[in-house]
Amino acid sequence: MVTGFIGGRIIVGNGKVFERGSVLVEGERIAKVSEKEISIPKEAQRIDLEGRSLLPGFIDCHVHLCLDGSPDPIGALVREHASMVTLKAAEAARRTLLAGVTTVRDMGGKEGIDLGLKAAIRSGLILGPRMLASGRLICMTGGHGWQLGKEADGPDEVRKAAREEVKAGVDVVKLMATGGVMTPDVEPGSEQLTEDELRAGIEEAHKAGRRTATHAMGTQGILNALRAGIDSIEHGVFLNEEAISLMVKRAVPLVPTLSALYHIEKKGIAAGIPAFAVEKTLRIKPFHLESVRMARESGVCVAMGTDAGTPFNLHGENLGELMRLMEVGYSAMEAIQAATQVAAKVVGLEKELGTIEEGKLADLVVVEGDPIEEIDILLKPEAILLVMQGGRFVKAAPEILK
Repeated sequence: MVTGFIGGRIIVGNGKVFERGSVLVEGERIAKVSEKEISIPKEAQRIDLEGRSLLPGFIDCHVHLCLDGSPDPIGALVREHASMVTLKAAEAARRTLLAGVTTVRDMGGKEGIDLGLKAAIRSGLILGPRMLASGRLICMTGGHGWQLGKEADGPDEVRKAAREEVKAGVDVVKLMATGGVMTPDVEPGSEQLTEDELRAGIEEAHKAGRRTATHAMGTQGILNALRAGIDSIEHGVFLNEEAISLMVKRAVPLVPTLSALYHIEKKGIAAGIPAFAVEKTLRIKPFHLESVRMARESGVCVAMGTDAGTPFNLHGENLGELMRLMEVGYSAMEAIQAATQVAAKVVGLEKELGTIEEGKLADLVVVEGDPIEEIDILLKPEAILLVMQGGRFVKAAPEILK
């Protein structure tokens, strides 16, 4: 299959924009990128970009496809049969892809469902974003996320748990350095897995060629994870100067997931969200916003991640995170880069995805208008005119194929 995108705005993903550029796709890859119009083969499908923008497929570095975005998604996950969780996760994957998010890193599933979902998408059985999966998160006994994780205490147990996840086929090993919002009776700022426990899990993951990530809200837990050699910090609510300095020095990225607290605060107890989650959100959100501002100003690499699946943080509305980033000082272009070039590097796919460049996989999105000027158009389903994944149309509005 050959497709030519002709004569419109190309937002490359690396900060560059070609106002009347063209892109030629052959098979699953991008064959040519030009700042001007090019001739395309007669047999090619021609896509007119006049008044439209072409972007790289977006990447969400932190989702939970097994969580349904209901007021109490952890409770729902515990109550529901695995078959129902699987069906809902498949639908969440479909909605995510059709919204222009062509790759995700799933950061905690249930009973291997995320791994099965990844295989089903890869085989073409169902529609969904390209997935990197973390399987069961590793936490201390009774720690944050125990309902869908593997409880482990002491370096030896954590080491074994990491080995089990590698054996199961995960792409990334997730370790819980602190408490969090959605687990009752745990404090977001408290440390949980110790530095020695984290180091054991990280060593095992790295020996097997896997990356690691940590749920880390509290300062001491963040520092423990950084000293232990973690590859990415998820959330980073209570960053301080020492943590930020280490992140810059070691090139450890932050995935802030601003949407999670945003939606809990917006909907609140009246919408059925557990009172303990709302109380913790209101208490920690100001620190979270300040931490992300500090990280940006200090040069920490920040990538888009949403925590999609948490209360009212719906799959398919992932790109609302770009607006949350702009609210803490990012420009529209910087926010888009966080969801393309930067995110691709964080998940280890920068050679294949994240920018519109010759030789890369043709994950592409066409939107009506200019998201640099109006970022919110990315949240309008009718404005997402086309989604291509690996050179294959997965969504195409009738008017764009004329």
